[in-house]
Formats: sequence, structure tokens, C-alpha cells
Amino acid sequence: MIVVDSSIWIDYFNGRRSPAVELLDKVSASPILVGDLIMIEVLQGFRRESDFLRARETLAAFEFGAMVSHEIALAAARNYRVLREKGHTPRNTIDTIIATFCIVGDHELLHDDRDFEPFAKHLGLKRVTV
Repeated sequence: MIVVDSSIWIDYFNGRRSPAVELLDKVSASPILVGDLIMIEVLQGFRRESDFLRARETLAAFEFGAMVSHEIALAAARNYRVLREKGHTPRNTIDTIIATFCIVGDHELLHDDRDFEPFAKHLGLKRVTV
């Protein structure tokens, strides 16, 4: 299962072309999971109701999943501490949860956000690559 980070969805809905958005186009036939936290980050940015509704409909075509549970919360706190000990303090709690969700669930993450790199390097986060 592939989890697509909000960084990609936001570029996609704003019509920005990037290598990561191109990759989303290529993997869109694969099983994609939209997490609750990602859905919030993406949908809260729309100013016009019509854009919000279009994006909501697009995201609804994919599997939906809750990203935070007791297990994920504990694992995310652990991962944050491990990375901080290695000199990489995560800047964003939501990114820490998303990365941990992917690690625990053995999901690949498609992202365009350097904050996920320490999770890949030190904790085994799998990333979608070209």
C-alpha cells in the first residue's frame, strides 16, 4: 500500500507539476491509502467550496485509514526520541506520526518533504522512488 503525503496532494490539486506529482500519476493505479491526518492537511487549505468538494471526491476514491492509535502514538514518541538522539529532531509531529504509521504498517510513502529523510535513513521508512 502506498501512502501519499499531503505535500504531493497539495501540489497535485494546485496544478503544480513536479517529479513527485508525476510519480503520483504513475502509481495511481496502485493501492493508495489516504490517512486521516493527510486528508485534514489537504482539505483544510481550500478556500472555495467547489475546490474542496472536488478534492474530497478525488480522495474518496482511495482507501481511507486512521493513522493514530495507541500503538502508533507510542511508536511515534519512540521514533522521535531515537531521531533526536541521532541529531535529527523532527520539526513536525504530524510528519512523525505519518512516517511511523508507514513504518509500522510496512507502507511506502510518496512524499516531497525533506523532513522524512531521517526516518528513511535511521528507521527504515520505505519511500516510493522513480
